[in-house]
Amino acid sequence: MVKGMTRPGDPMTTTDPTHDPPLDPALRPAVQTCDLPIEGMSCASCAARIQKALNARDGVTGAAVNFASKRATVTYDPHALHRGDLATTVAELGYSVPDVEADDPEADELRDLRPRLGVSIVLTIPLLLISMVPALQFHDWQWVALVLATPVVLWGGWPFHRYTLLNLRHGATTMDTLVSIGTLTAYGWSVIALFFLGAADHTGEMSFGAMFSGGDGEVHVYFETAAAIITLLLLGRYFEARARRRSSHALRALIEMGAKTARLDNGEEIAIADLGVGMRFVVRRGEMIATDGRVVDGASAIDMAMLTGEPVPMDVAIGDEVFGATVNTSGRLVVEATKVGSDTALAQIARLVEQ
Repeated sequence: MVKGMTRPGDPMTTTDPTHDPPLDPALRPAVQTCDLPIEGMSCASCAARIQKALNARDGVTGAAVNFASKRATVTYDPHALHRGDLATTVAELGYSVPDVEADDPEADELRDLRPRLGVSIVLTIPLLLISMVPALQFHDWQWVALVLATPVVLWGGWPFHRYTLLNLRHGATTMDTLVSIGTLTAYGWSVIALFFLGAADHTGEMSFGAMFSGGDGEVHVYFETAAAIITLLLLGRYFEARARRRSSHALRALIEMGAKTARLDNGEEIAIADLGVGMRFVVRRGEMIATDGRVVDGASAIDMAMLTGEPVPMDVAIGDEVFGATVNTSGRLVVEATKVGSDTALAQIARLVEQ
């Protein structure tokens, strides 16, 4: 082989992990598909905004952003742009594409939400009681309401305020913008009313009629409104993150159901990642089939319950197709791999579940 030349399939290196290897244009496929993990999305409008921007790029033939999984699946022309260009497009909108995807991003989100939610609930419950139940109100209770509401609105609600600032820097508004503006307005008005308009000098007893009429001449504070909104939305985000984490774990368990190694017909045992199309491997009784393939020697019965739910094993012989992650229940088989990696039936099922 001539020095400086490489064959298709040889390992290549690049100094920029965000860009594809500098392949000869003639060797590039017509289109490529990549998955981009995205950090910073807080609502469905974020996903829609990113998807619109990616689809507007020259060279992108299709982009779909999944808010639940925090990922973008992009099909693009590798002659026109690189994966790094897609990451740059996302970054220009105020979001980020990490070089190394977190193993459990939902766990990080839950660790941030739990203390905020716990403190907000503990402070909001007494705040609601003294604000909405006249029998529990006392002289200057509005100052206590200020003390209780401040940590909830400013610290508990910081994720909403932070994303609002990030989006406003890029000229965009999201659900976080509405939440931040609404709660800070209620809180800010209440502070002004308390310090400068004498709200604490009145009885402050609030009825639903007086809340809107203002005919009694009193100045009301709305600390409990801002705190309750923040607490309820944090509770919703906590349940959402927990549900996403459970779904991610179920999906990860599905992907990991496949075999980790394969035994070649020459007796060598290799990692499943090193198994290529056309390679032959042996499946003994009780072993899991490494990948999708065609039986070239032997006969047996395959437990297909993982894929089809059928409790009765299916008989296979030379020429029949078998699928990865199914179990050989009886005889010895030699299988020629026809699909590996993301092309297998198990990988396709995992993609459908994620979508």
